[in-house]
Amino acid sequence: MTTTERAPLTESVHETLRELIFSGELAPGTPLSVPALASKLNVSRTPVREAVQQLIYEGIAVHTRNAGAKVESLDADSLRAVFEVREVLDGLAAFSATTRATHDVVSQLNKMVEEQRELLNTAPDRRRDSALDLEFHNLIRETAANDPLRDALHRLDGQSHLFRTDMWGSDLNRRLAVAEHARIVSAIETGDAVAARAAASAHVAGLLVRTTRC
Repeated sequence: MTTTERAPLTESVHETLRELIFSGELAPGTPLSVPALASKLNVSRTPVREAVQQLIYEGIAVHTRNAGAKVESLDADSLRAVFEVREVLDGLAAFSATTRATHDVVSQLNKMVEEQRELLNTAPDRRRDSALDLEFHNLIRETAANDPLRDALHRLDGQSHLFRTDMWGSDLNRRLAVAEHARIVSAIETGDAVAARAAASAHVAGLLVRTTRC
């Protein structure tokens, strides 16, 4: 298999491993054995080895001497550090997105918020609600059209998922998140980049408090 042919498989394995980690199937501290994962995913070892290296680069896994790679763990202090950076960068993304957003992007954002609002009448689904939240933020980050910014936030999102929390299982937390998303979209829609940055930063700051609240 050539490098070009291997790239899509490596990306597929990488995404699968991220999902297994974020779902808790591969819990923090779990060894990431290349042979075992290759057997589990029914692929060769090379794409697994490359995918694990990507996870290490993203801060989702860590390599320790004589023990190999394992899923990283995140305590409350580490999570706070991640969210402090996210607060600044997501604010910047919202500011930049406001100046670049087309009518189509604004329409998509409004539809996302409306879908999230409608789902508040259904039972919580942590994986679904977390995925919708990430989809919302990713559209804003892509609209900002700043690759280093998007890549940095991608890594921070991955690291924050390592902290086990019941935030998305709470109806109050879900409603607060949707209300905060709506404020971000309202500022983007009116073209107020300063308000969009403030709303996005406040949203991330609020998420941190609610995520770590006992």
